[in-house]
Amino acid sequence: MDKNLYAEERKFKILKFLSERKKVSVIDLAASLGVTATTIRTDLRDLESGNFLLRTHGGAIEKPHTGFESKLREREVENRVQKQRIAELALRQIENGDTILLDTGTTLRELARLLHQRTRLTVVTNDLAIVEILEEMPGIVVVVLGGTLRKGFQCTLGTFTQFGAMKLAVDKGFFGANGFSLEAGATTPDLGQAEVKQRMLTMVQKVFLLCDHTKIGHACFAQFASVDRIDTLITDTLDEPMRKAFHERDVEFLEAVAEPSPERN
Repeated sequence: MDKNLYAEERKFKILKFLSERKKVSVIDLAASLGVTATTIRTDLRDLESGNFLLRTHGGAIEKPHTGFESKLREREVENRVQKQRIAELALRQIENGDTILLDTGTTLRELARLLHQRTRLTVVTNDLAIVEILEEMPGIVVVVLGGTLRKGFQCTLGTFTQFGAMKLAVDKGFFGANGFSLEAGATTPDLGQAEVKQRMLTMVQKVFLLCDHTKIGHACFAQFASVDRIDTLITDTLDEPMRKAFHERDVEFLEAVAEPSPERN
């Protein structure tokens, strides 16, 4: 194993080991990654503080709730109105003639349904439901990232998906997440999905994260982007403490606040 792994790479490998084995030891990790036990213990402390795992005597175990992810059909009905408002605000960031990437997810599908309002777009995606939505829209070139089907989620992942992403460059990328916090960044419960998202990020000049308020302040199992990698967070609403925290960290955010209802006489 390369002894010069960066800390973030090492932590990602630790999470991958944990995903496969459910339990890891400091001794085994140190031997596998070619670093000292002290370094591994520091990594485990950092990962626990980010809500990614639970430390135990001599190692760590997977944190149960961080690995849960409801299937897309179940999530499509959750916070539908908020996701539509977020999508409408995201659409304002897209100009005619843009080349964009759409990540997989229910909020991204809402954005895809609005793209008929733009012309001369090129859209790169690994979400098969988005492909189906865009197929009927004239004036939009759709580039599909192939790979292994993730059943129940209607998207592709794996080595082929990542390889396809390596060859492309886009103006703007719109990503979803299951959790987003200042400490953990943008996260997802699935390591395979995290790897694809990480590769997609290398394609993109400007990164937008679409995330409703239920995801803010929470962390899932695998990080795919640090806070610094996100250019703009688009959400439906933020409470005042979170708004203040984002301001202090210079995190740009846009809030898709609902229009007030007209007063009745």
